[in-house]
Amino acid sequence: MKWLDRVIRDWRIRRALPHLAKADRVLDVGCGDGELCRRLAKREVAGVGIDPRLAKLPDVAGFEFVTGNFPDALPEGEPFDAITMLAVLEHVPPGQKSAWAEACHARLVEGGVVVLTVPSSRVDAILTMLRFFRLVDGMALEEHHGFDPNEVGPLFEAAGFQPVIRKLYQIGLNNLFVFSKTT
Repeated sequence: MKWLDRVIRDWRIRRALPHLAKADRVLDVGCGDGELCRRLAKREVAGVGIDPRLAKLPDVAGFEFVTGNFPDALPEGEPFDAITMLAVLEHVPPGQKSAWAEACHARLVEGGVVVLTVPSSRVDAILTMLRFFRLVDGMALEEHHGFDPNEVGPLFEAAGFQPVIRKLYQIGLNNLFVFSKTT
């Protein structure tokens, strides 16, 4: 991971953390190197990180790490207070997104939250240029599947979530969404 990739990742994490303040147990889908889990562990939060690209399992107190795809590889267990997907949903093939939203609903406690970030549609061109100049690794840019952030709200609302927040950040290049589980 290059320096600029870490800066962008850390910016996402800083946006997500305030919305996880009440969570004791968190599922981080697409956990990458486990940085969000490390920061949550410092707050005595526990949980699970899952990512299909985990070559080496991070060692973070209170967190279990799973190499595999959400939701299929996620082991059964206690429900979560929060689920995070930071720069993940745009990598999910279109036919699987509804199943992901439904799996989030099934794995959350009542009142639990999903906190996710997705890039604007303009980001692909910018990341392609930055990757060309080797300033970023690009993090599987080819998997963005023509993603439109306007799909996120209807997708999670159809799965039984109530929208809480939608904000643009990084000069409008990224979106932060927070949804709450309702009955």
